[in-house]
Amino acid sequence: MAKPADTRTANRKPARGTRTAAETEKIRAALAARRDELRGEYDQTLSEITELQRERLTDSAGDDQADTGTKTLEREQEISLANGILERITQVERALERLDQGNYGWCERCGDPIPVERLAAFPSATLCVKCKQLEERR
Repeated sequence: MAKPADTRTANRKPARGTRTAAETEKIRAALAARRDELRGEYDQTLSEITELQRERLTDSAGDDQADTGTKTLEREQEISLANGILERITQVERALERLDQGNYGWCERCGDPIPVERLAAFPSATLCVKCKQLEERR
C-alpha cells in the first residue's frame, strides 16, 4: 500500500532564485532585445506621425468638417498606437527591474511562480494566470 503524500512538502513553494546565472542572463538578453526592438518601432512610429502631420498641414486647404474630423480621428489612432508601444516598453523595463531584484517569474499578487509557458508567451508578465483572470473579471 502506498504512503500518502506528505502535505508539508507537496504544498511548499519552490525557493526563489533557483534560476542559474546563465538562465538569468539569457532572459535579460531577450528582454533587452525586445525593449530595443520596441524602442525602434516607437521611434519609427513617431517619425511617421510627424511626417503625416506635415502632409496634413500642407494639404488642408478646402477641407470641410468631415475631412477635418477624419484627419483628427486618424491622428488620435496614430497617437494611441504610439502610446501602446510606449506602454509595452515600460512593461519590458519593469520586467528587467524585477529580474535585477530577483522577483522576475513570481506573481506580484500571490507570490506563486508564474508558469514558464506564460513567461515564454508574455515575458513581461507580473501575474500568474489565476491572478490575471481575477484582475480581468473586475
